[in-house]
Amino acid sequence: MLDHPTSEHTGTRTTLAPAKPRARRDFGFYRVGKRLIDLALVAVGGPFFLPLIMILVVLIRLDGGPALYLQPRIGRDGRVFRLWKLRSMVPNAEAALAAYLDANPDARAEWDSTQKLRHDPRLTAMGGFLRRYSLDELPQLWNVLIGDMSLVGPRPMMPSQRLLYPGTAYYDLRPGLTGLWQISERNNCTFAERAAYDNRYAQTVSARVDFAVLARTLGVVFRGTGC
Repeated sequence: MLDHPTSEHTGTRTTLAPAKPRARRDFGFYRVGKRLIDLALVAVGGPFFLPLIMILVVLIRLDGGPALYLQPRIGRDGRVFRLWKLRSMVPNAEAALAAYLDANPDARAEWDSTQKLRHDPRLTAMGGFLRRYSLDELPQLWNVLIGDMSLVGPRPMMPSQRLLYPGTAYYDLRPGLTGLWQISERNNCTFAERAAYDNRYAQTVSARVDFAVLARTLGVVFRGTGC
């Protein structure tokens, strides 16, 4: 439901300094209630999503490549964690992307602005389906379960994208499987503009907001507007 970098990473968790000093907001509900709700919803949804993930793993493996892979992402307080995804790209995705951007100036401009491509040459046939319905993100339920992420929050960014991100609210929150950006402009805004959604969420975080985002996310998924 966001940018989709390519290579697998298995490094240890580290801590990155935030872009600039900031005062932490006391999120109150976020500290206890939000975490309990995350755990309860993952537990309830697990019996449905786990078989679905296993079916998708088998289908992805048909092209001979691995089905699951890991990406480094920045979490709360700038700590780097390993995010799980279903593979939606060809095995040599980095080389394919570099060659495509070198040959297509318009694509290069789109990538530099949004860190995404509407017509991504790295996608497999199965990967296009996974992306459209955001199914490649399902393994991140494990990240939610172990506390790296929340069901709702800022979309987790890569360490290489820190300098492109102008805000600070991101670092005070657990990254989310979904969030305000995913249910709003999503594919039509620049990477830097995502900070406005993070700021808005940080100022309004509550159980009501989280459930509203989750409900609207279902609509986005069923409409197949992911990329």
